[in-house]
Amino acid sequence: MGTTHSANQESVFNRPSNPIGYVAILMALITGVLHLVASTNAVEMSQLLAVLFILNGLGFMGGAVLYVTRFWRRWLFIVAAIYAFVTILALFPVQGWGVEAFYMDGSLNPLAVITKATEAVLAVCAVYLYVASGEQSEIRAQTP
Repeated sequence: MGTTHSANQESVFNRPSNPIGYVAILMALITGVLHLVASTNAVEMSQLLAVLFILNGLGFMGGAVLYVTRFWRRWLFIVAAIYAFVTILALFPVQGWGVEAFYMDGSLNPLAVITKATEAVLAVCAVYLYVASGEQSEIRAQTP
C-alpha cells in the first residue's frame, strides 16, 4: 500500500512509509487549495468553470486524505497520476493551446504556473510511489 500498516493497528490514519509520500501530500494540498482560490476568479468567467475548480480542488485534497488512510490501495497511485495529468491538460482548452495558457491579461499568471508545476510533481511522485510500493511488495513476498 503506500502507508505503514501493522496487524494490530486499528487506526484509520497511517503515515506514509516513503518520504516521497509526504511530497505527494504537500503537492496535492497546495494544488487543491490553489484551485479553491482560483475558483473565485473563475466565477467571473463562468459559474460552471468555478464549480469545476472547486470540485478539482476538493478532489486533490480528498485524495491526500485518502492516501493517509488504511483504505488506500496501490492502484490508486496510478489514478492519482492520471488525475494530476488530466488536470494539467485541462488548462489548455480553457486558456489556450500554447504558452499563452500561462498568461492572463498579458501577464504571467503565477496561479496557473504553480498549480501546473505542483500537479506535475504530484504525477511524478505518484508514479514513483506506485513502482516503489510494488518493489516493496515483491521483497516482502520473497522474504521467508
